[in-house]
Amino acid sequence: MLALVTGLSRHFTEESLRAHLLARCRRRPDGCLVVRGYGPVRGVRQKVAGRAWAHIAAYAVLVGGYDPTLDVDQVCGVGDCIEPTHLRQVTRAETARHRRQEPRCRNGHQREVDEATGRYRRVCRECNREAQRRWRERRTAEAVAARAAFGRDPSAGRPPTE
Repeated sequence: MLALVTGLSRHFTEESLRAHLLARCRRRPDGCLVVRGYGPVRGVRQKVAGRAWAHIAAYAVLVGGYDPTLDVDQVCGVGDCIEPTHLRQVTRAETARHRRQEPRCRNGHQREVDEATGRYRRVCRECNREAQRRWRERRTAEAVAARAAFGRDPSAGRPPTE
């Protein structure tokens, strides 16, 4: 069973992995069993016991019946939760369907809903406009540098007359 978990150290048995996971976790008031993994950031998925994801290793030893072709999903939505009642195995399509989308982009702009799919657009218009402006400035600077390298006047765009 443990051989199916990708990245798990081969030195662990089910009992030792269970003890290792339970020693590295604490119970939150909302019922989640949060594990302290190798990463410094809390609230995101953690790696423990080699390079294995903590929620997958916890599913294999605490729930049992792990199938590597399915994803392990946290019902509570907390990335570093390993509470057995919060873990379930679902298909990749089911995981993608329930992925939460933020109404604002990472820069804080309001995102629009795509009429075709009914979901938020990946890039907001303001961020897209800013990225295109930066791209045009970069291309203009490259063209000016190329003209200067060939002895052309960068301001006029044609060869200097003598």
